[in-house]
Amino acid sequence: MKIKTLLYTTAAGLLTLASCDTVSENDRYIYVEEAEVQRCVLLEDFTGQQCPNCPNAAVETNKLQESYPNSVIAVAIHGGPLSPNTPVSLKSHVGDLYYSAAGQPKLPAGQIDRLGGTSVPEQWMGNVHTAIQRKAAVALSIENDYDADGNKAAIKIKAYGMNAASGKLQVWLVEDSIKAIQAMPDGSSNREYIHNHVLRAAVNGTWGEDISIAKGSEKTVTYTADLNPKTYMPNTRQTWNVANMHVVAFVYNDNGVQGVTKAALISNAENSH
Repeated sequence: MKIKTLLYTTAAGLLTLASCDTVSENDRYIYVEEAEVQRCVLLEDFTGQQCPNCPNAAVETNKLQESYPNSVIAVAIHGGPLSPNTPVSLKSHVGDLYYSAAGQPKLPAGQIDRLGGTSVPEQWMGNVHTAIQRKAAVALSIENDYDADGNKAAIKIKAYGMNAASGKLQVWLVEDSIKAIQAMPDGSSNREYIHNHVLRAAVNGTWGEDISIAKGSEKTVTYTADLNPKTYMPNTRQTWNVANMHVVAFVYNDNGVQGVTKAALISNAENSH
């Protein structure tokens, strides 16, 4: 599938609040040629409820997903000083750790397929254009079996080696359609703001688990995910809506993300963002 997109920003669209980084003149009005879509890419969106520019990053994410349908998997990671440490915040048990590992960037900031460092939202389209043309080394699929009585999910992940690959397999729980307060670009606070693809938990450890797969071979890994937020954060007052949750799985190493996929936690709850 080939997709042609136009990357642009305008001076009027750049805010100068302290929480937001800016983009240089050289990164504006960049025409992006046709891209051969070879893979899904992972967008880690570092964000915070007290970040007034972060809703603009959500708009950029929507543009990316419209430009590359079914090829951009976004995860919003709440961490850092603009993500409050309160029992009802959207911060996960690993959010601050991931934010620190990314270099504690000014918010909003994103990391595309863990290639290079973080970038501002105005640069995401160009970075996705580059990443999406890399051939995936690992093809992943997810099968989820939700146990309502136990409030758990059995997660089966199959990995197929398109090429020989080794690194870490990471499994996350994310949730869409969360209504929670958000600082807005106009200085207001929106208590009805809808947050999507919010990282809720790391199922198999903060940094995942080792995986190695030969070209042409397949591996199957299974996990049981507890869907009680207190399992991960004992003092939290978060409530999770499993009907709006997804599992994101990816393999990464020093050369970035080698393959990524996403599946609804409940198979008949297809609420994707």
